[in-house]
Amino acid sequence: MIMIKKVTYFVLLIFLVNSCTFHNREVEKEDVEQGLESIKEKGKITVLTDYSSIDYFIYRGQPMGFQYEMLQQLANHLSVRLEVRVSRSLNESFNLLSTGEADLIAQNLAVTKDRMELVDFTEPLVQSHQVLVQRKPENWRTMKSRSLDAFLITNPVRLKGQTIYAMRGSSAVSRLRNLSEEIGGDINIIEVDESPEQLFALVSEGEIPFTVCDEVVAKVNARYYPDVDISTAISLQQDLAWAVRKGSSSLLDELNDWISGFVQSPKYKNIYAKYYESSKSASMVESDFYAINTGRISPYDDYLKQYSEKLGWDWRLMASLVYQESRFKNNLTSWAGAWGLMQLMPATAKRFGVDTVSSPREQIRAGSEFIVWLEKLFKDVPDREERVKFVLAAYNIGPGHIIDARNLAKKNGADPNVWDNNVARFLLSKAEPRFYNDPVVRFGYCRGTETFKYVSEVMERFEHYKNIVEK
Repeated sequence: MIMIKKVTYFVLLIFLVNSCTFHNREVEKEDVEQGLESIKEKGKITVLTDYSSIDYFIYRGQPMGFQYEMLQQLANHLSVRLEVRVSRSLNESFNLLSTGEADLIAQNLAVTKDRMELVDFTEPLVQSHQVLVQRKPENWRTMKSRSLDAFLITNPVRLKGQTIYAMRGSSAVSRLRNLSEEIGGDINIIEVDESPEQLFALVSEGEIPFTVCDEVVAKVNARYYPDVDISTAISLQQDLAWAVRKGSSSLLDELNDWISGFVQSPKYKNIYAKYYESSKSASMVESDFYAINTGRISPYDDYLKQYSEKLGWDWRLMASLVYQESRFKNNLTSWAGAWGLMQLMPATAKRFGVDTVSSPREQIRAGSEFIVWLEKLFKDVPDREERVKFVLAAYNIGPGHIIDARNLAKKNGADPNVWDNNVARFLLSKAEPRFYNDPVVRFGYCRGTETFKYVSEVMERFEHYKNIVEK
């Protein structure tokens, strides 16, 4: 059951305007013109989005989605790291943006006058119009078109007196209120916290009679809810865009320049087609490892949870490591001889009691025991989160090179207990003669770029898993 509260448009609008105005007064103390410079200085852009079958999701262990891939392209363009945060509501997104806790809202936001008072919109990424979502009759497959049209609402005028559910604070709410005025009759609008996709599913299940969403979203969802009709338009075409904090002109100009060029590129067309036009999206949603629906990342989640608990690790971190090692392929063998889910080298595998015929459960057990051994080597690293990074690095390249990098860090005045910008920097330096020939180095030359990337990717994917999959 969904929790439903009726909220008047007037009260909601006053709340949004007042709350965002208050926060904007706070952030005016900062120089909003420094938005782009600040992002480049910290080397990271923090973006708010929502998880859905189009925009951002986990499929077979990999983060995917239209917004996600677009944001990756943007981060590459800016030469910064991408930090994705999931927002649970539009109100929350606007507030986090206005306080400077996020740099960008990357959702398909309809550009409306009310919202333009709160945020600055980028050039549109997509155009769409809003459609009525309604359930077809049980025997719709055998009905003639004329009979089906007579059953369905095909003219918005027939919405007089009907009850329509819409996401709280969405543009669908304001459109329905305007439509109610236009047709000269009341539409009973019920605002709820569920997303348009969740409401779409509730229409299909017969839990609610109607909802409204953008046609681009409706077309994708209609592929796996064929008993739902989306043919009735209730608005004109609208621009759908991203949003930045009001007054962030340097960031907005940079985004607009990039978007204007990128939406004309073959890469953009491929991303758009992949999520909005491909029939494969329906099969992904039906998969056992489509995380939004199932909460599962891999076929081995139960084992990962069991052995992660013994480790004291979040199981989603262990899942990210396994994905990095083997993409969850339990019979994979690398060019160097590492094999299985955990990609243990033969000597390490033998030490922990597994071989190439061992079950996935035994492979994960052996890998977790290897991690316990590595954790003991780095027990002098006081911060648990930092220690995890050292363990991941040692898992990838071996503990000797990490010990060398810590010794170099200490000798050169850097913190040997902090990975980023400290030990990681000296691991990368071990490719240079003056460092790998240093007397504190015992294990010689190494090319640390792969390990640096390994730790970053495992930790980044872990954040994506935490965004979408429950612990």
